[in-house]
Amino acid sequence: MKAKILVVEDEFSQREALAEVLSRLGYEVQCAANGSEALELMRHSESLPGLILLDLMMPVMDGWEFRVEQRKDRALAEVPVVVLSALDDTAQKTLKDGAAAFLSKPLHWQALLPAVERFLRNNSAAAERLTAASAGRKR
Repeated sequence: MKAKILVVEDEFSQREALAEVLSRLGYEVQCAANGSEALELMRHSESLPGLILLDLMMPVMDGWEFRVEQRKDRALAEVPVVVLSALDDTAQKTLKDGAAAFLSKPLHWQALLPAVERFLRNNSAAAERLTAASAGRKR
């Protein structure tokens, strides 16, 4: 099994499509409908994801709020985030804010899949460190 990816997307059909494609490619996929669900999943999971695919506009806790909370938690802060948004004017802000990448919606698989591979390949050692930190946090 390849690395774990957390898909944080409120639109059910978009979330399911991402999960299906990524699962077929061999990734372990977890899904959350908003930032609050995503934080809960990450904090109570045996291992952290190697990558987060994050929508910005969501109910309960949007992507911006999620990023603030993620960065406050040392164990979660290092997980790279690829922001997915139809709001093209936010690309620079999200990158300046520390996102690993920004991809415009509607998503194009030709852009998404290479980004996923690049970040997971570059972060495999980091993911091992994050998993160890997560295990230490639960003790």
